[in-house]
Amino acid sequence: MNIVDSSAWLEYFSGTKNAKNFRKAIHNTKKLIVPTIVIFEVFKKILEKTDRKTAIDKIGNMTQGKIVDIDTETSLLAVNISIRHRLPMADSLIAACGQKYNATIWTQDSDFSGLPGIKYFPKS
Repeated sequence: MNIVDSSAWLEYFSGTKNAKNFRKAIHNTKKLIVPTIVIFEVFKKILEKTDRKTAIDKIGNMTQGKIVDIDTETSLLAVNISIRHRLPMADSLIAACGQKYNATIWTQDSDFSGLPGIKYFPKS
């Protein structure tokens, strides 16, 4: 299973050089998990820079994967991850989803580098 974090989705949608690193995980929709926190972050960033229709179209691409809500179990797991690795809330929730669903997290967010189960691609 794969989770593509917010930074990777935004890179993919921008079509920049680093976007190719995330194509495989995004196109394998049978193994793609999309936490609702990622939808929130991506929608917000796109909406800040473009119009609502564009943002909704991009989110439509994301919903090809399995959408997972942040439940109590995931939230409590995220607290432990946040304390242990000093991660911000959103990153901790994404990492907790990764653990809960035994998924690899694809990212270019340096906060995740060095954590287990991460495919980290530095921003170019």
